[in-house]
Amino acid sequence: MAKMALIQRELKRDQLVAKYAKKHADLKATANDAKRSDEERAAARLALQKLPRNANPTRQRNRCAITGRARGTFQQFGLGRSKIREMAFAGEIPGIVKASW
Repeated sequence: MAKMALIQRELKRDQLVAKYAKKHADLKATANDAKRSDEERAAARLALQKLPRNANPTRQRNRCAITGRARGTFQQFGLGRSKIREMAFAGEIPGIVKASW
């Protein structure tokens, strides 16, 4: 299981990303808009840099919903690979069966 501090840090990042999502999208669109003047685009880039680092969605990490493990997480299930394996063998995930050929 991941440390609780890491899980809590990720939850704080999620809240920060949600808080600044609209502002981040607007500034990003302005900075990438070729029809705007160079001064406007530069100002938008500066404003983007002044936002908190953790407000950037790329800093988010997918984590297992049960254990909090950061690596080997399947986005479709929201679980780590080890938990998917355990639950699949126990028959707790519908549609997943052990392969045999």
